[in-house]
Amino acid sequence: MAGSEPPYRRIAAEIRRRIALGELRPGDPVPSARRITREHGVAIATATKVLALLRDEGLVLTRPGAGTVVAPPRPAAPRARRGPADPEPELSRERLVRTAIGLADAGGLAAVSMRQIAAELGIATMALYRHVRGRDDLILAMADTALADAPLPAAPPAGWRARLELLARAQWTVYQRHRWLPHVISMSRPQPLPNGMAHTEWALRATAGLGLDTQQRWQAAVTLMAYVRGIATNLEAQAHAVQDTGLTDEQWVDNHEAMFQRMMSGGRYPTLATLDEAIDLDLDSVFEFGLRRLLDGYATLIEGSGTAR
Repeated sequence: MAGSEPPYRRIAAEIRRRIALGELRPGDPVPSARRITREHGVAIATATKVLALLRDEGLVLTRPGAGTVVAPPRPAAPRARRGPADPEPELSRERLVRTAIGLADAGGLAAVSMRQIAAELGIATMALYRHVRGRDDLILAMADTALADAPLPAAPPAGWRARLELLARAQWTVYQRHRWLPHVISMSRPQPLPNGMAHTEWALRATAGLGLDTQQRWQAAVTLMAYVRGIATNLEAQAHAVQDTGLTDEQWVDNHEAMFQRMMSGGRYPTLATLDEAIDLDLDSVFEFGLRRLLDGYATLIEGSGTAR
């Protein structure tokens, strides 16, 4: 019978055993979804089901800033259940969305489930549906609320370049704060996000009166935001890598330096070998370099329009 047990239940049983034996104590991090996929050779969806099952059993919880950790022991005397006539604890859409954002910030979108949110809030799961239609509706609300954390000033700076640069940096900052967000935002299928639309409005207004046609203005706006989002999609993977290995990017490169040296010494990568020196390729420096070059290109386009002042 053990051979027919689904892989996610088998893996969950192993983690459950380690918790029961005290190998994993309350507050200790449990293996992340990526670590489970690597160590057990399963798909990320299976690994996510492992953590979801342990969450549902109350053995683990998602803690902002720490990821998924072993939950504290349950109190000996459980709280009295509410009767049918007792009201639910006060709940608002904003509180629901902020709770979901906290879960996503700590454990990614896979950590966001209606059941987990209800457990965090101490209410019945069905009570959430008074405020959102479902998980998809909730995630859109999370994205719009997160974008509100990157407010744009009422009085924009002078000049198209300063305005577009301000927008790009605001988005980069909010993506760093909410690493799951770039995986929600779509460039090809516009979403009804009021705060996202405000960003598009800002970008389009920045290029008004510069001699660009409507198509060029739209492409400039979308290209800028797609650039920031594209770099930001690496933030979550970077954070997972640090969590899984316990190494910073610099430490990881140092640990693998000898291997890369052997690979480049064979003559297969002559250009890489000649450029073998310490360089700064963290995501922030890549973002800065690309942003400057992108805006330089916009400047050439605008100057070529013949009407830019």
